[in-house]
Amino acid sequence: MTDHGVHSDHVARLLEQWRVERPDLDVSPMGVIGRLHRLAARLDEELRPVFAAAGLAAGDFDVLAALRRSGAPYELTPGELGATTMVTSGAVTKRVDRLVAAGHVERRPCADDARSRRVRLTAGGLVLVDRLVEEHVANEHRLLDALEPGEREALAGLLATWARALEGFERPA
Repeated sequence: MTDHGVHSDHVARLLEQWRVERPDLDVSPMGVIGRLHRLAARLDEELRPVFAAAGLAAGDFDVLAALRRSGAPYELTPGELGATTMVTSGAVTKRVDRLVAAGHVERRPCADDARSRRVRLTAGGLVLVDRLVEEHVANEHRLLDALEPGEREALAGLLATWARALEGFERPA
């Protein structure tokens, strides 16, 4: 059976079961959200090996990528890293500690406040992140091969619209 013209998949089978058992409910949101959950898990499985091959977790790559995107001198405060990677300060500290131990980043005193520290890519960290971002982007292109360029653009636009709407969404109590 198909779900609104989409070829049958696991989620379509679940939806059909719900339509039989609870025809009074519009279960169509499960089609979108269920597929997104399944895709997110699958994408995570496909993305992690690029980072793991370099001895990194995805979160470690996020920190390196945030520093690289910031431009020369590839340096941010832990607070700025937390904001751009959307993780807690504790998680930033753990990631930075691992990256310092691996020699990919260093902590440096802030010019305007010697008590504060900034996190900066080392020369080796810069080489690593530049190589990994190329591999990561190639991997992402591979993962999107099933979609035509116009479909990719449309999907990106729809997801951006939905993300903006949900950012202001308040959870029910």
